Amino acid sequence: MKKECTIALCYDFDGTLSPANMQEYSFIPQLQKEPKTFWNETCKIARKQDADEILAYMYLMCDQAKKLDIKIRRDDFVRFGKSVKFYKGLVSKNGNDWFSRINAYASEQGAVVKHYIISSGIKEMIEGTAIAGNFDKIYASSFMYDLYGVAMWPAQAVNYTTKMNFLFRINKGIFDVQKSINNYMPEHLRPVPFKRMIYFGDGSTDIPAMKLVKTQGGYSVAVHDGTTEKRKQSEKLLNENRVDFTATADYRKNSELTAQVCRVIDKIVAEYKIEHA
Repeated sequence: MKKECTIALCYDFDGTLSPANMQEYSFIPQLQKEPKTFWNETCKIARKQDADEILAYMYLMCDQAKKLDIKIRRDDFVRFGKSVKFYKGLVSKNGNDWFSRINAYASEQGAVVKHYIISSGIKEMIEGTAIAGNFDKIYASSFMYDLYGVAMWPAQAVNYTTKMNFLFRINKGIFDVQKSINNYMPEHLRPVPFKRMIYFGDGSTDIPAMKLVKTQGGYSVAVHDGTTEKRKQSEKLLNENRVDFTATADYRKNSELTAQVCRVIDKIVAEYKIEHA
């Protein structure tokens, strides 16, 4: 039986799909702090303890919530996620959202699209967002919970290097994080070769993942919010050969991002058809 052409669209979250860090919509306001203050404190802890910044912010979330007697159970994180806002085109009440359109376009070309999140944000929050149901798998930082369901310790911390681990999981089809991906698997047996991946990111924490996908024959895109500062950061990534193209994070039907991704899908499908003729 002929294998179908599967294309993986892999997304960072904060700054890529959402304009702000997810913690800034509901969680940090409960701490009665400005987002800038919270992130500055995170950086101070990381420097003082020589710690990973992702672990530092997860510690600070738990520490600050405990001091203010704010319960952060799994259900609370999911609830926080419901307030997260998105760039235009990702959510639609009439079914004309980014995911539906890209899936339909790929299907017309003879391909199947799978969507994946690879984020340093909180998995439980992402699961509560309006777009969570569109993803085949969500890889993100998460917590362990005590007998009362309260977050007590990080279960998973996703940083800029571990993002590459999850790309290999998608590449090999080994999605369970408890299973090793180190065993050898011939390229022709891998469900989604890197050359059939598109990685969406927005900043420095995405660089290793962007470069990996691009170097292995896939496609990386740096999105930005349209401001001069963010546009220059994206163009810098392009000039340094870390991404294939840049675009405003506009996921609507007639945007340049949509047009460019459709062109990439066309190319991937054409190459697939040549290889399997």
